[in-house]
Amino acid sequence: MLARGSRGTLLAWEFERAGISFAIADAGHMDAASRIAAGIINPITGRRLVKSWWIDELLPLARQSYREIEAALGLPLWREMRVRRLFADDRERRVTAEKQARHELSPYVNANADDDGCWIEGAARVDLPLLLGGARERWRKQGRLQTTAADVMAEAANYSVVIDCTGAASARQPAFDFIPWEFSKGEMLVVSVEGLAPDVVLNRGHWALPVVPGVAWVGATHEPNFADLRPTPAARVELEASAAILLGRPFGITGHVSGVRVNLPDKRPVVGRHPLQPRVGFLNGLGAKGALWAPALARQWVNHLTEGVPFDAEIDLARFRRGAAESRAKS
Repeated sequence: MLARGSRGTLLAWEFERAGISFAIADAGHMDAASRIAAGIINPITGRRLVKSWWIDELLPLARQSYREIEAALGLPLWREMRVRRLFADDRERRVTAEKQARHELSPYVNANADDDGCWIEGAARVDLPLLLGGARERWRKQGRLQTTAADVMAEAANYSVVIDCTGAASARQPAFDFIPWEFSKGEMLVVSVEGLAPDVVLNRGHWALPVVPGVAWVGATHEPNFADLRPTPAARVELEASAAILLGRPFGITGHVSGVRVNLPDKRPVVGRHPLQPRVGFLNGLGAKGALWAPALARQWVNHLTEGVPFDAEIDLARFRRGAAESRAKS
């Protein structure tokens, strides 16, 4: 397994839980999105206020998985949250009222809207930095972790299956160039601020997440056509303006970081076996939903390996099979 971030961590956890033998190669990477991932799970997202994909099924599984990992690692990883969604304009106010009347947002948004916004229940925050650090130490002590880079195609000759979970790094590899990747840079501010409710995420275009008393994160930007990975002055100005609206109180900026997200045009992740190299597997394209999606995607891999269960067609790597054939014909 080539692992990085929440993807590889949850996959390795599910393997250990199922008694599947595995080894991890993880050299780390400076543009990994997990470096700045807030770990927010929000049942209702976007300007159109829609339910997150598969949220009713994925949320209970995510809660169960992270609670189990908490117990195994002895670390506080899962925090139940609410989201205070502040309306950006009259359109959002009207859309919310219409969807509430049709019960489209239940059970997460009920008749609790006011002139300024609404409350979204059932949200959570996964402490991804704590999770990644604790899991790496666990598997280092077990002798499963190698902090070196590995070539997925070369390693496939040595194992029954090698599953690449390295995000942007693997998406740029020739072996997966038939997949229509989309990359975006996200930037986030670390701010010092007092008086925030510890269980409330503030959201209005961007979000403000209380991390520990006196510290919050404000993010994240979305820049598809980025020149480099460095944080930019323009993003800082944009996020600082949002922080002023969301926080509504004095704050100081103590940090500014950036990372790269990997997405796909259909807004779905991708799991499965390489169409031309079946001993090579994949788990990628989680974008900003890694904390929510990773447990279920890891479980699909376990079910596939132990019981031969096919991957769900919506997320199976096989949906890009035609692109793989065309790529091979050109080579």
